[in-house]
Parts: sequence; structure tokens; C-alpha cells
Amino acid sequence: MRDDQYLFIPLLFQKTMINLYGEKGQAWLENLPSLIEHLSHRHHLQNLTIVDNLSYNLVLKGWQDTTPIVLKIGLDKKALHQEATTLKAFASHGAISLLSHEDGSLILEQAIPGTSLKSFFPHDDRQAIEITWATMQKLYHAKIGGEKFPHIADWLHLLQTYKVVSKNQDLWAHQMRASRLADKLLSTMQQAVLLHGDLHHDNILYHQGKWLAIDPKGVIGEPAYEVAAFIRNPLSHLYTHANFERLINERILLFSRLLQIPAQRIQEWCYVQSILCWMWALEDEENTAPYQQLVNFCTQLIMASS
Repeated sequence: MRDDQYLFIPLLFQKTMINLYGEKGQAWLENLPSLIEHLSHRHHLQNLTIVDNLSYNLVLKGWQDTTPIVLKIGLDKKALHQEATTLKAFASHGAISLLSHEDGSLILEQAIPGTSLKSFFPHDDRQAIEITWATMQKLYHAKIGGEKFPHIADWLHLLQTYKVVSKNQDLWAHQMRASRLADKLLSTMQQAVLLHGDLHHDNILYHQGKWLAIDPKGVIGEPAYEVAAFIRNPLSHLYTHANFERLINERILLFSRLLQIPAQRIQEWCYVQSILCWMWALEDEENTAPYQQLVNFCTQLIMASS
């Protein structure tokens, strides 16, 4: 291995992978240097460096011959395959280009300069929303073809199956309410398209004069479902903002006008998704306070609209 940085995997990322996958995660981490070396030789990759803010995949930037690329490696091979399939569907429709993929890894076009929509927060939230809306319009022209994508109903099934421990009675009550509300929203959904599935500030980057989506999940649903991820982000900054409630409300109203969707429908999807995020945060032993804050505010909005 010619580059020592391959061997320095951030400790927090190592901890995340071991917590998620146990011994399998440990073995995968130990094999990473040789895997990166193999992929580098196979695909002519060089000058790879690990990016900041890793989540559940190892992400490196570098070059493939003279082309700037991103190498993404993960243990969840099914999720990476789904991302590759979605990027193929989104090709030429507002998403970053997939250059190649194989079992457990993706090679992607690198966004240059790669500025994210987070740079607009909070001073120009309106422009960030308009860019997101324009990106959605491009993505939704994608042809699904014969590929099979999950439906948002599959994701929402957790509302019916999640077991809340006795000390989380507040979450239990919200879960039951969100489950009924999700059933209503699903039964009245009219426009079904291929959604990005996680379209927020960090997943829309500036690339050579245009804004492109990255890291799609790929799920069938309606645009009103899609915007909830943007509305609750950037998570670490939004919930400490002095005008948190005003920002959330203004976002809902602007998306409602741009997409010509009733504001109450967006409010209800925001509420349902916030319950899901609360559950996932509990499972991952993360801070649930931001999601509880959003749940409470969305509850107020829905009650006021009823």
C-alpha cells in the first residue's frame, strides 16, 4: 500500500460499523486496506483521500486517470446496489453520474466544486428551496422501466411493527397516530414517481454550473413525501435556530406553492416521517430531541389546519 491514509480509518466510523455489524463489521474494517488497493488497481484509481462526515459507508475522493471521482464502499451491498440502480434511472435527470459499480462499491462522478445547499442556511433558505424544487422536477422525469423499487408503504410498515419500551409512552401514542395518518395519506396518494428518498441539503451539490442530487435511496411515492427530509434539515443547525418554528412553517408553505400540494398534506408527512426518525434515533442510541421537537410543532400545525 503506497498511501498511509488508506490505513487511517476514522475511529468514529470504525465504532459505527462495529456497533452495526459486530464481528462482520470488524472483519470488514480489517480488510478495507486490501479492498481499496484491489479497487484502485482494477479501476485505475489514485490519490484517494477519505472525506469528512462519514456515516454508514466509507467514502473517498480521488482520480480515475484524469477524471475526479468518488469511491464509495459499504457493507450494506443491497443498499449500494439500490443506489446504483436509482442513479441509472436518474441518469441525465438531475443526479450525479454513476461511472461503475460492483458488489459493495460504487465509483461516482465527483461534484466540482461540490458546494452543498447547506451553504445557503439560514441566510437564503428560499433559494435553497427553489433549487431543491427544480432538482425534483428533473428527477421525476426518470423512467422506471422494468426495475423494481420499494414503495414508501414498505418504509412506513415500521410504524405498525416497532415495539416501544414502556418508558416511551409518549412515542407510543404518536406512533399509533402516525400509523393511522400514514394509512390515510397512502390511500389518497395520486402522483406516484421515483423519489430520491433522502433529498436534503447535504445531498444536493453544485457541479460545473448546475445542482445535482447525490446518495439517492430510490423509492416510489409522492412529492409531498419527498420534501419532508429537506424541511427537517440541516439537523444539527436547524433545531438550535432562534426562528426554528418560523423556518419550518415557511418551508412548508413555499413547497406547497411550488408543488401545488396542500400545505396540510406536507405537514402530515413531516409528522409521520419525524416519528420514524425518532424510532431510528432510539435504535441507534442517538439524540431524539430534534425529532421530538419537530413532532410537537407538526402536531400544532396539523391541529391548526384541521
